[in-house]
Amino acid sequence: MLNTVNRASRALVVAAAALLMAACASSPPKPDVDYKSDYNFGAVKTIAFYAGSGQVSGDNSMQLSDIQIDRVDDALTYALKQKGFNVIEDASQADMLVSWHLVTQFKTDVQTYNSPGMYGPYYGYNRYAMYNCWSCMGGGTEVVTRNYTDGTFILDMIDPQLKKSVWRSTIQSRIKDTEHLRDQDVVNAAAVNILGGFPPGISGDVQ
Repeated sequence: MLNTVNRASRALVVAAAALLMAACASSPPKPDVDYKSDYNFGAVKTIAFYAGSGQVSGDNSMQLSDIQIDRVDDALTYALKQKGFNVIEDASQADMLVSWHLVTQFKTDVQTYNSPGMYGPYYGYNRYAMYNCWSCMGGGTEVVTRNYTDGTFILDMIDPQLKKSVWRSTIQSRIKDTEHLRDQDVVNAAAVNILGGFPPGISGDVQ
């Protein structure tokens, strides 16, 4: 039982990192960004984390540990500071709140392959065809089933006065367990990519 819990917990931190990491892959899925078009993003200078950030929902009900949540928070903090925002502890003093959560879903991938035919030992030869198979068996069909976890990483920017999200970025990816996802520098780079469209309508970093 303990091994099952450890595997599930480990899978979730990989999930969060993997979805952030997707932007760094050779063929990354593009984040889907939506925002409130009439919102004044230029007035945002300070950002704090929303109290409910770092939740997990979906088929896997395991929750991330504090260490695992900090790993993602540190990456997002790094990305926001790179853009010139001041990330503060006191949410009551922030112009905007950042919140992320992870949705996991177990899925099954079924693929069908045509297997080659089986050939008997007897072959003939003629001038029109190199070989004629006198004793052949037709090919079959092979079905391969693979179970995997599909994850959606959702990042919201929340206006504390409106108490609503005014900017959202989502990225969906099949979750894979790879060692390099534990590298904080790599996760930092992925967070920069997933926040590439924030703030919208403003070129360059915030001054």
